Amino acid sequence: MDAVLARFIPSEIAAKLLVSLGIGLLVGFEREWSRKDLGVRTFALVSLLGMIATLESRWFALIGMAAVIVLVTMMNLANLLLRRDLELTTSAAILVTYTLGVLVGEGHVFTPTAAAILMTLLLALKPQLTRFAGGVTAEEVRGAVLLGLIGFVIYPVLPDRPVDPWRLFNPREAWLTVILIAGIGFINYVLLRMYSTRGLYYTAIFGGLVNSTAAVAELANSVTGDEGITITLTLLTVIAMFTRNLVLVAIFSPAAGFITVWPIAAMCLFTAAFTFRNRPRAEAGPPATLSSPISVRKIASFGLFFLAIQSLATMGQRWFGEAGTIAVSFLGGFVSSASATAAAGSLTAHRQISPRSAAICTVLASAASALVNLPIVYRTVRQPGTFRRLIVVSAIAIAIGLAVLTAVLLLMK
Repeated sequence: MDAVLARFIPSEIAAKLLVSLGIGLLVGFEREWSRKDLGVRTFALVSLLGMIATLESRWFALIGMAAVIVLVTMMNLANLLLRRDLELTTSAAILVTYTLGVLVGEGHVFTPTAAAILMTLLLALKPQLTRFAGGVTAEEVRGAVLLGLIGFVIYPVLPDRPVDPWRLFNPREAWLTVILIAGIGFINYVLLRMYSTRGLYYTAIFGGLVNSTAAVAELANSVTGDEGITITLTLLTVIAMFTRNLVLVAIFSPAAGFITVWPIAAMCLFTAAFTFRNRPRAEAGPPATLSSPISVRKIASFGLFFLAIQSLATMGQRWFGEAGTIAVSFLGGFVSSASATAAAGSLTAHRQISPRSAAICTVLASAASALVNLPIVYRTVRQPGTFRRLIVVSAIAIAIGLAVLTAVLLLMK
């Protein structure tokens, strides 16, 4: 009797009941909203069944799984007879819900809760995912496969030590940065593809997170002749680029991110205020199309450029101190601010440069990336007025960022 009571402590049972019930209700509400045969009550009961059966014994859990399979089979047979179709997604969801209830019965909380949220998200995003999958190209499929290859196949087998006589190149650490940049680019590309019907503004934001220079070139081509929209889209892309670089340096070094957030936030706020005040009244047209950010050529070019920046920055730090790293980062920002920022963050994580220097590198690389967009816009639109306004706004934003960075660094002394 005491052993039974030890297994069924009221407080623990109450917590498990609430978690399993919440999981069933979460998934069930989505299925109910989608007008499926199995809804809120069925999913809640199945999740509770999995939890209660596990509390009794593993044999009861297996019997419960068999009962759920019978339930799914009967539902699909009825659908075949009445409507001649199968509820495969709902069937899979009910089986997963039972399994999550089993995990709750075994004492897990995070895993079943997180899995239930992700499953509900997948179910709710059916229209967007269907629309996205319907327009997927062979290039994008290869990009997704390549992302999995570089993350789960190549990365584990790389040596985790410097392999060159100058101790500049650690293959695994360098490859992890490649994975990080490629992953961020691919996620933002997916978001761009899913929400592209919202117009050019979303394209500018998501495109700036992927590749600001490419986004500016594509967007400028798509709105040639409209000065107001050209300026707005260019500045939105720059704001997204500033934000991406801040996140990148903060991932590698939170201390550097804390210093960087103030100048980057100041530049973003000024640019955003100008953009909002001078936004065009007309709605933006159809979105521009950006190529997939994952390809062998792009990964190879980014990886090689990142290695070059990191190696030059390391040698600059050894020969000229941190001033050499800062100079390399600024020049690297004209080609790829993401690479320059990631290299500075990586050096900070390995204590080769200070967080202060990493913050300076990030701000200067971001400023260089914003400046390099200007000739691209002018070459595309050929409008002196647009070019002059962008020069003024960019110069003021960079001056504000440098002033705030200087003030922060002085306060930290």
